[in-house]
Amino acid sequence: MIAEAPINYRFSVTQYHQLGESGILPADARLELIEGRLIEMAPMGSWHAYVVNQLTKMFIIELNDRAFVSIQSPLILGDHSEPEPDIALLRPPANRYRDALPSPTDVLLLIEVADSTARYDHQTKVPLYAAHGIPEVWVVERDPGGVSVYRGPLAEQRRYQEERRVTGGSLSPGAFADIQVVLEI
Repeated sequence: MIAEAPINYRFSVTQYHQLGESGILPADARLELIEGRLIEMAPMGSWHAYVVNQLTKMFIIELNDRAFVSIQSPLILGDHSEPEPDIALLRPPANRYRDALPSPTDVLLLIEVADSTARYDHQTKVPLYAAHGIPEVWVVERDPGGVSVYRGPLAEQRRYQEERRVTGGSLSPGAFADIQVVLEI
């Protein structure tokens, strides 16, 4: 008899929440559910925290109530993924997220800040975001510095129509052309 390859178990978002509520997952665990797999997030260093804090401050001031600025909070992507992007600009009003986590239709822009996770963000998270129709994703990188901008999701192909790298000057979110993010990375 030929042994078959072992099968990995895929957790659903519901099961993931049940694991947390039952105490099976430690309350302080930094985990994301990505396509049914529990992924431990990398520890956050000072550069990463600084960039997230600066972008958060700028978006809150500039956007006021035109978007809800969500920081390192869960986002439901189908039945098997619940990533926690560093920053999400979500459709207002904020109280719509009181009783339900945001879904792809709520997202205007997602930002991942990559100190040690750039490869993972580009190869795993960006295609996941494209597959779920997230309109725009930025990956802010420390090394070599700059921002990779992804716009126009092609869901079935798990990629974006537009992919470009910005290393200086300023950048505007597609949903907010009047906002200029000065790149001082």
